[in-house]
Amino acid sequence: DDARTAIYQLDAEKVTADLKAVQAYVAEVPSANGKVAVTGFCWGGSQSFRYATNDEDIQAAMVFYGSPPKESEELARIAVPVYGFYGESDQRINATIDGTLEKMDELEKTYDPVIYESVGHAFMRRGNDPAAEEAFREAYEAAFERLTEILGEL
Repeated sequence: DDARTAIYQLDAEKVTADLKAVQAYVAEVPSANGKVAVTGFCWGGSQSFRYATNDEDIQAAMVFYGSPPKESEELARIAVPVYGFYGESDQRINATIDGTLEKMDELEKTYDPVIYESVGHAFMRRGNDPAAEEAFREAYEAAFERLTEILGEL
């Protein structure tokens, strides 16, 4: 609980500055191809979506069960495709998908959400557990395959 409280108290502009520093560093790693995408889970998923509003040098944002920015002006700044990965029973987050899809379409931005059946929030962590229920394991595998396909096409 203390860790969650601390994370939610982080300064949004500091998070953006830190991500920009990481993006600049990763883009110059000699063994990399210079292309950078951001991926985050839960709060980190929300930060990935938010970061896409603040950096046009990335190639894509992958949002795992994170919420979108609330303001259309923020969404209007997005210059890269945003890919969503959501669990079917994650109603708090899923309640944002249709409205975000509508706004992104109006802004002619790419937002490609996929909802994985029979799972909820944190399905990637739960699906990677050796004792995971079959639905979580299947969602994990499908989402991981999608993620690697997207990255492979950048």
